Amino acid sequence: MVVIGAGMVGAACAYYLARAGLSVTVVDRGSVSGGTSGAGEGNLLLSDKERGPELDLALRSHQLWRDLNDEGLGPDFEYEAKGGLVVAFAETDFAALQTFAATQRDAGVVTEEVTADRLSEFEPHLAPGLAGGFWYPQDAQVMPALAAARLLRASGAEVRLGTAVTGLQFSDGTVRGVRTTLGEIPAQHVVNAAGLWSGEIAELAGSTLPTQPRRGFVLVTEPLPPLIRHKVYSAAYVSDVSSSDAALQSSAVVEGTPSGPVLIGASRERVGLDRTPSYDALGRLAAQAAELFPFLERVDVQRYYCGFRPYLPDHLPAIGPDPRLSGFFHASGHEGAGIGLAPATGELIAALVAGEKTAVDAEPFNPARFASPQPQEEQR
Repeated sequence: MVVIGAGMVGAACAYYLARAGLSVTVVDRGSVSGGTSGAGEGNLLLSDKERGPELDLALRSHQLWRDLNDEGLGPDFEYEAKGGLVVAFAETDFAALQTFAATQRDAGVVTEEVTADRLSEFEPHLAPGLAGGFWYPQDAQVMPALAAARLLRASGAEVRLGTAVTGLQFSDGTVRGVRTTLGEIPAQHVVNAAGLWSGEIAELAGSTLPTQPRRGFVLVTEPLPPLIRHKVYSAAYVSDVSSSDAALQSSAVVEGTPSGPVLIGASRERVGLDRTPSYDALGRLAAQAAELFPFLERVDVQRYYCGFRPYLPDHLPAIGPDPRLSGFFHASGHEGAGIGLAPATGELIAALVAGEKTAVDAEPFNPARFASPQPQEEQR
């Protein structure tokens, strides 16, 4: 069994495939969490997902993250069940949050309405004059690079880094292994968890995954005392997540970390793989964070980092068998939710590989929705 990609999703696939009794080799052109996972905040969110397939996957992942923590892996990747607070600046936004939260509760999400006069009970340093908010106790956090590394170690998989996949070996419409820059690896099953490069890997099988990079920036402040207790963001973040607009969008997501610095996200724009600093995006994030927490105006930003989310046009990941090549599976396109959705994705892949019943309905994530022409038989 070969998993292509040593990010969070690839690590989760390796972990659950190994638990199913398969021998797993993980290959990556770079390092563990060297792509999107290493540039993420580690969000495990239910609060930003509307009722539907992605929320079903997130609820299952929520349980699996708790199980991983209970099994003793949590301390190794800084699992924090800190909860999330979504706030509204205006009464109209608060009314929209009420409607949104009601649909989520029907799906099994725990929410609590917080009136304006109670917001300070949750976050004493929030700006005054907010219209209200909602408390999501199930929202949590991990350190993504650590989580991926620990899951890979726990899987017992052989990990080959600095090893780029250059081709798929297949015959009679069935995958037989992969070709890499460091040689061939035979395999009866291959999982494409290559994130931003998953479209290129799909093309090796003659298939299509229309993955595009969606750039985002995160600001990192100087170390501070624990002044921010939870993950806090404005109602605008929910609409930004579900938007298909290519232009710059930003809405502050603010949270403290165990080591002291405050992380400030999140921006979104489709500009290819351009890493040029966007001072418009960085300035917006700083201003929006200070709107939520005025004390941040007096805090130094020490650095920023940039990452790219693997975006698919319908905002759902591709998880499941390739429509053209037997034994070839995809686990990609999670955009900014890959850290949170990784365990359920890995579990889903393991069940599909084994031909077993899945914990959530797999059909909405079927890569066949992007089907392309039949691949040609490889010339050997």
